[in-house]
Amino acid sequence: MQPTLVILAAGMASRYGSMKQTEAFGPGGETIMEYSIFDAIRSGFSKVVFIIREEFADAFKAQFEPRLNGKIEIDYVYQHIHDFVGSHTVPSDRVKPWGTAHALLCCKEKITEPFAIINADDFYGREAFEKAAKFLQQECNETTYAIMGYELSKTLSGNGSVSRGVCSVNEAQQLVNIKERTKIYRDHTSGKIIFEEENGNGTLPDNTPVSMNFFGFHPNIIALAEKLFGEFLDKHIKNIKSEFFIPLVVDEFVKRNLGVVKVLPTSAQWFGVTYKEDAPEVKKSIEALVQSGAYPEYLWK
Repeated sequence: MQPTLVILAAGMASRYGSMKQTEAFGPGGETIMEYSIFDAIRSGFSKVVFIIREEFADAFKAQFEPRLNGKIEIDYVYQHIHDFVGSHTVPSDRVKPWGTAHALLCCKEKITEPFAIINADDFYGREAFEKAAKFLQQECNETTYAIMGYELSKTLSGNGSVSRGVCSVNEAQQLVNIKERTKIYRDHTSGKIIFEEENGNGTLPDNTPVSMNFFGFHPNIIALAEKLFGEFLDKHIKNIKSEFFIPLVVDEFVKRNLGVVKVLPTSAQWFGVTYKEDAPEVKKSIEALVQSGAYPEYLWK
């Protein structure tokens, strides 16, 4: 069975300031996620599911369907704040979606096969999709998931802090735990990589493996996410900024001895658009890849 690619494209882009999911970066007007879809197709994925906000669905479809029709099967999921909250009362001033694991939960009726999930605004590279496709077709099952492990130093932005899932890995290259750090940056005075959180600051080695929200899952992850979301809401429903992240679900999968998560290492240089100032560098990076022959000048012609 060919795997499915799920793309997280419903974020608010609060730090970026506009809809970066639909912004053109390639020479033919391609978005970052179109390069991911292109890599996924040539790695063996047969379907893409976009998780988006319903209010911009028509514009989203008008932009991408003419390019992708006939290339890969397309489906959509809409992330709504009130989905899956059960008897909990959502605060009236809650605006932000519940986060990436809630977005995953919204795919409940759409996915029955092994799948990969990625961010819309991160460039991952062909190697990552080839490794993910091989894992999903040959190894993935109800007790075996995977995560692409990037080197932290190769995932930073020079324009501000980033959010990363920091991984602890054992000798068998399996995940021990994953901790979502929402403010990581390189201190230009000391040269060290710093993370900040409410309980204090710390440092991380350059080669620390981190998640870029590129996971390989069996569809049973969705049932676990639903159970954990209820537990999450019990504790955090009143905090309008609280988010239910995929790494939280993955960490609980490991902690509760439900299975193993293989860490598939990559030394690839990440690039993405956390901030507006990142955009020129992303365009230069894509242009260099096109000139090297890694991608055609126009992806879909």
